[in-house]
Amino acid sequence: MRFLVTTSAAWLFGILSASAASGGHDHLPPHAEEIANIGPFVITNSMLMVWIVAAFIILVAQLSTRKIALIPSGLQNFVEWLTESLYTFLEGILGAHLVKRTFWFFGTIFVLILFTNWFGLIPGVGTVGWHLTGPGVDPHDTFRPFLRGGNADLNMTAAMAFTFALMWFYWAITENGAKGFFAHIFAPKGKFTGIMALGMLLVFAFVGVLEIISILFRPVALSFRLYGNIFAGENILENMMLVTGSEGIGKWLAWLPPIPFYFLELLVGVIQALVFMLLTSVFLKLICDHGDHHDEKEHSH
Repeated sequence: MRFLVTTSAAWLFGILSASAASGGHDHLPPHAEEIANIGPFVITNSMLMVWIVAAFIILVAQLSTRKIALIPSGLQNFVEWLTESLYTFLEGILGAHLVKRTFWFFGTIFVLILFTNWFGLIPGVGTVGWHLTGPGVDPHDTFRPFLRGGNADLNMTAAMAFTFALMWFYWAITENGAKGFFAHIFAPKGKFTGIMALGMLLVFAFVGVLEIISILFRPVALSFRLYGNIFAGENILENMMLVTGSEGIGKWLAWLPPIPFYFLELLVGVIQALVFMLLTSVFLKLICDHGDHHDEKEHSH
């Protein structure tokens, strides 16, 4: 049954894509496209997609927690399973103390990325829209879709990555203190005396500068890693749909070539959400790893 549903969705997706392609939409632009504006505020098709995903997640959360029961319903059971699984996974990385402070962020970022990736595969995303007319319109790009995969927009991935960067600094400083934070980056690791102490001080100062540069580039790398993978996946699906052509019987068979890649993108959506959450949590653990004294203290009680 699941295969039939997915195949039907891929078929519809292919027909819609072929129709759009025949009307002038022959490529997926690397940037989100404007669909409306409210004064100076521009609304893009990727923004609309993220709003829909956020509304869906909020609705599911509200429905699953509206009447919490000891014998949970299917929806409550699923949400509890997902939450507990993520919490246990993150606790193994961050420890009992840090996970209590940060689970709200890492859990949310995983769920948001995952469902944003999957919603981008729904038939009609990137293929249902309108045709542009009039002077000044690029003849090679006359189609404007209503929706676009949220993570296929660098603005979205950068917003999440730089939000994490700000939270990283906050958590790192509050966990270590300002002095401990800079000592963690610049101070020599180990005990040295005499001329060796001076030499190691210079070495670790240089290493600290490299570490600062690495820290500053982390959100950039996180942004482009997620954006690149999702954008590349959408390009593959779109190009596969054009293999059979947009004329005659080829138009009706456009759903067939993308099917293997469609299943692959479902898996990629999970992996990319997991990788983003895993990398960000490890980055935090590395700066806050000072003997796990918080966890030892809690276990001693």
